[in-house]
Amino acid sequence: MTSNPSETSTPALAATGDCVLPHWGVIAARGPEAAHFLHNQLTQDFLLLDMQHARLAAFCNAKGRMQASMLGFKTSAEEVLLLMRADLLAQTLKRLSMFVLRSKVKLSDASADWTVYGRLTNANEAAAPWQLSHEDGTWSVGLYPGAGVARRLVVAPAATGLVQAGLSLDDWMLSEVLSGVADVQAATFEAFVPQMLNYESVDGVNFKKGCYPGQEVVARSQFRGILKRRTYLVSSSLPLQAAQEIFHSSDATQPAGQVAQAVSHPLHGHWALVCLQTSSVEVGELHPAGTTGPVLKLHPLPYALRDDI
Repeated sequence: MTSNPSETSTPALAATGDCVLPHWGVIAARGPEAAHFLHNQLTQDFLLLDMQHARLAAFCNAKGRMQASMLGFKTSAEEVLLLMRADLLAQTLKRLSMFVLRSKVKLSDASADWTVYGRLTNANEAAAPWQLSHEDGTWSVGLYPGAGVARRLVVAPAATGLVQAGLSLDDWMLSEVLSGVADVQAATFEAFVPQMLNYESVDGVNFKKGCYPGQEVVARSQFRGILKRRTYLVSSSLPLQAAQEIFHSSDATQPAGQVAQAVSHPLHGHWALVCLQTSSVEVGELHPAGTTGPVLKLHPLPYALRDDI
């Protein structure tokens, strides 16, 4: 049987410190209409964005499918930095640039100007998710916790070396998955609408803002009936990978879901965020291939799923 999330636990990491995140890149939007332009293209409100908060957002196609996910924040009244998966940065920059037209904004790949770090700290040092702080040219964004530790993304000028160190990339990647917030990557390009990754539950979608590509589809998915696919945290006895299909024990012909993000940790094993049909977690078993083989175990997310927005 698939495990009841309330009956299982997730590993705790003892490590704290910083590590460079080579899988993250940076897009800079500069100009007097930078925030306005992003407001019209992404799922979040950038017009009302202050300099004490960041925004989790998605860039969707006309059918509401996510082409990229990103974390955006203002460094000044005329500059917004977008942090996102490096393997999608070039094509996302190209697609966003197609919509600039006469807008007073310039988009560029600023990855060479900044270094993105992951920071794990003690739980009592946690910042609220998406809270932004700034000191000596370095920006820090609070994230959802994972693996029993507080998490931040730190963006520092490339020429600046951070004092803290000692965190392994393996520990950070595990904390990413255990946070319950999946990133869109090249393997999952256009695989999900935002709600399939629980973005409505982690402030990745603003349903009160104006139009953006795919907005009508995203809104209909939210307000016309119960959401039928959600993302769940699972563990496995075998490695999983992004975009891998997941099957329910009742049907070997049609997948019940798809892996959104996965990690294999040398000490804590194999974990993944998996987008599943909500009905598939109620009874029966989930397998990474067919209806036999390893059974996936469900674990609790560090946030509540919102049914009413």
